[in-house]
Amino acid sequence: MKRTQLSIVLAIACLLLSPIVSLSQTAPTPTPAQTPADQAAQPTPSSSKPTTSAAPAAPSPSKDNQASKDAGKDTDKDKAKDANAADSAANSGSNSKDRLFFALPNFLTVENAANVPPLTAGGKFKLVGRSAFDPVQFVWYAALAGISQAENSEPGFGQGAEGYGKRYGAYFADGTIENFFVGAIFPSMLHADPRFFQSGQGTFMHRAGYAITRAVVTRDDSGRNVFNASEIFGSAVASAISTYSYHPHPGYHPVEGMVVPYVASDRTMKNTASVWGSQVGYDTITFVIKEFWPDVRRKMKKQK
Repeated sequence: MKRTQLSIVLAIACLLLSPIVSLSQTAPTPTPAQTPADQAAQPTPSSSKPTTSAAPAAPSPSKDNQASKDAGKDTDKDKAKDANAADSAANSGSNSKDRLFFALPNFLTVENAANVPPLTAGGKFKLVGRSAFDPVQFVWYAALAGISQAENSEPGFGQGAEGYGKRYGAYFADGTIENFFVGAIFPSMLHADPRFFQSGQGTFMHRAGYAITRAVVTRDDSGRNVFNASEIFGSAVASAISTYSYHPHPGYHPVEGMVVPYVASDRTMKNTASVWGSQVGYDTITFVIKEFWPDVRRKMKKQK
């Protein structure tokens, strides 16, 4: 089941990353140094007539008061901006409205944030809940279930409306369970930060490598880089729950009372490992997309 989802994400990643390779920033062209000939050609100020400077007029008290008031207003504005910036940094992710490709929720990505306050356990569950039950997710899982039924993956689910409903429920459960274990349950227990912190610096290969390593490296609540046990073990537990709870079981027949070929069980360690590997691979590709998506988004907005 996860192979269908992984193939779709791979296709999207190829479409996204192909133009990004050409987005390397070019250094500004330095201004050439002036040659002695150019300096000689420049006009020099005339010194034939001495100039006399008038004595500065004494500042008016009313002007001083007005200047003080203006300075006070500027200081208040600066303080307000600093307070808004602090609030924005403190709530990074919690109020995010960003979406990948302007559709899929991207609430767990933090841009331009070197020092961000840690999330509470409740904040982690809140962010994951916003993403997991976003209306777009229902459409996304519906599309994946349709593709899975067309490919007849996991034939034990059968065909028709009943088979589609089972596939839809399985995809929705797979995504939701994995999101909560990787983004909320394990991070809360291990004091890890489930957010993706965009690098935004360096070459394309450097940034892509950074994004790929986020599958095994993450931040903890104190801001240190630690092993991403939430991703590795959380996705493994979610894969085991998915495989051994609601996937087709041994001897499952789509229609009772009919002689149909035996349908092999999907509840095996091999399938669990396959689902786990596909899920980690899917998340890794998603990290790469999250790293470069802000660049693509800004470029698209500038072209409008």
